[in-house]
Amino acid sequence: MKPFTRVTALACPLPIANIDTDQLIPARFMRRTRKEGYGPVLLHDLRFEADGSPKPDFPLNRPEHAGAGFIVARRNFGSGSSREAAVYALADYGIRAVIAPSFGDIFAQNAVNNGLLPVRLPEDAVENLILNLSAQPAPITVDLENTRVEAGGLTLPFVIDPVWRTKLLNGWDDLDLTLSHAAEIRAFMERDARARPWMAPSRTG
Repeated sequence: MKPFTRVTALACPLPIANIDTDQLIPARFMRRTRKEGYGPVLLHDLRFEADGSPKPDFPLNRPEHAGAGFIVARRNFGSGSSREAAVYALADYGIRAVIAPSFGDIFAQNAVNNGLLPVRLPEDAVENLILNLSAQPAPITVDLENTRVEAGGLTLPFVIDPVWRTKLLNGWDDLDLTLSHAAEIRAFMERDARARPWMAPSRTG
């Protein structure tokens, strides 16, 4: 995965609460392969009319938000089912981080494991961001190294689980995180083999 350190990108305001995983990726599109990409169907039923034409007033469809790398949304983003494809859709669309007051727990874990940063900010800070970005689209900076968002002259600190931060800064998933402790694991196995030799599985026969 691509490491996330300090990223500056256009931010798209999405003034909607409780965006769930079925809205992020409707179930009928989950037969797609990852190779096909989930980005085109991100938020499909909110972004498109029944005939498939884009809804011109939906924020992600507006020309001033084209190429957005961040989404700023209201509380409880990514609630609902545990489908990892919801994160695939965001990542394949080009979203590097979502800023919101709160997230679905499983969604947030899936996001981190796919290199997508969930940034929790206080509700009033998020509302101000949405208001300002709606009035004047602009790039903002999400600085994971210093755990802060820089937007319009404001510096907004955020808190993130230190393990999640380590994984995102290095572009690691859970397996990579485990492998980063390979030397300690190997040393423990060697010590344990000396202390309890009878525990080693038999390799004869």
